[in-house]
Amino acid sequence: METPFLALIILFVITPVLVIYLEGKFSILKKIGAVLICYGVGLIIGNMDVLPHGAEKYQNMLTDITIPLALPLILFSVDVRSWFKMARSAFLALVTGLISVLLIVIIGFFIFRNDIENSWQVAGMLVGVYTGGTPNMAAMKTALNVSQELYIMTHTYDLTLGAIYLVFILSIGQKVFLWFLPPFKPVETEGSAAEEINTEEEFESYDGMLKKKTLLPLLGAFGISVAILGVSYGISLLLPKEYQTAVVILLITTFGIAFSFVPKIKAIKKTFQLGMYLILIFCLTVASMADISKLSNISFSLFYYVALAVYGSHIIHIALARIFKIDADTVIISTSALICSPPFVPVVAGALKNRQVILTGLVVGIAGYAVGNYLGVLIAYLLK
Repeated sequence: METPFLALIILFVITPVLVIYLEGKFSILKKIGAVLICYGVGLIIGNMDVLPHGAEKYQNMLTDITIPLALPLILFSVDVRSWFKMARSAFLALVTGLISVLLIVIIGFFIFRNDIENSWQVAGMLVGVYTGGTPNMAAMKTALNVSQELYIMTHTYDLTLGAIYLVFILSIGQKVFLWFLPPFKPVETEGSAAEEINTEEEFESYDGMLKKKTLLPLLGAFGISVAILGVSYGISLLLPKEYQTAVVILLITTFGIAFSFVPKIKAIKKTFQLGMYLILIFCLTVASMADISKLSNISFSLFYYVALAVYGSHIIHIALARIFKIDADTVIISTSALICSPPFVPVVAGALKNRQVILTGLVVGIAGYAVGNYLGVLIAYLLK
């Protein structure tokens, strides 16, 4: 590998580390979020004409391998058994949330399909992002062979509208939801506070990842993720070429969930954070491949489709929650976990002044990671 390209790889690998470090030091950066920062930095790098000629080969390599390697690491932390132990309201919030997203994305597809090129791909990405956040949307990009520009535009609109949603939830959201839904009823459980603190630490903090007792098992988990990718790719070669990429993502998801049942693998700390670090590399790299001159041409139809998916799914979710008498806090934490991903759960729970819903939000969010890829690929190809 030539020196300029070695430097290019180092740039994309080291920059997310710096972003994570600075995010931990400055609260304003934490509010913006590492994903958005990496997208911004990537757009700047890619449009300053500083990358060497032929860089696309290595950028494509990074975007192709980061998501397949990240998904198993994220899914190793899934506790499938706990899904069946959730309270009735929490389980219903997950199911009604998924139904709301699927219904509104399908409705939006038939409204905008003649105005948006490859609208079936957009539908798959929206199902992915609103059931599991950035990791699932990135997985849909890979599985459905979405172009860089379409992916960046869709995710940019998602981030913009998602930020507005978060401001609403963190300010007056609870009061508005209480107009339609019953209030949360606190449940006294022994040791719940310690459990909540541990789950928050488990999904947010990168501290201690490089310590020997954490790093060595984490490298082992990474090795398993590499093996999962290799096996999944090998199996996909038995199928027609047009389905191979989608099958790889679905197999990786399935193996990731299966390995989460292995106690020694599930006990490895910081697998979720390592997976998210790979997601940040993906965000930085894919943004560096986007042409801002193309992004400047705003697609109003695409913007309206994303807006319909975000806010329309909420309206349907509230209506279903009212029918099944799900409380406001459970609905808010569940939709936040599905739309914004689990790392936002403690933040939203703090705004609700209700730490008892943290575990519910995390379980719902991780469930979204697990099922979102299946649903995204299924809906995309059905609509295609």
